Amino acid sequence: GQATIPRAVRKHLGLKPGDRVKFFMHPDGSVVLLPKLPASALRGIVKSRRRRPVTIEEMTDVAREGAASVASRAKRR
Repeated sequence: GQATIPRAVRKHLGLKPGDRVKFFMHPDGSVVLLPKLPASALRGIVKSRRRRPVTIEEMTDVAREGAASVASRAKRR
């Protein structure tokens, strides 16, 4: 579906028109909104087929770093 996100939130997250977001609902009822990162954001996480497989924890860390980077850039605007 579509949702209208307030300008201050869009600016904070560094969102542009047409960007996709992901909503996470927590058991306490709070909702977290994060930019949905394109698959290209994960490029380079696996450098070689000969390396060990990347763990879920490593993937999660990279996704968090990407989201933090977007939020950090938005704060500077």
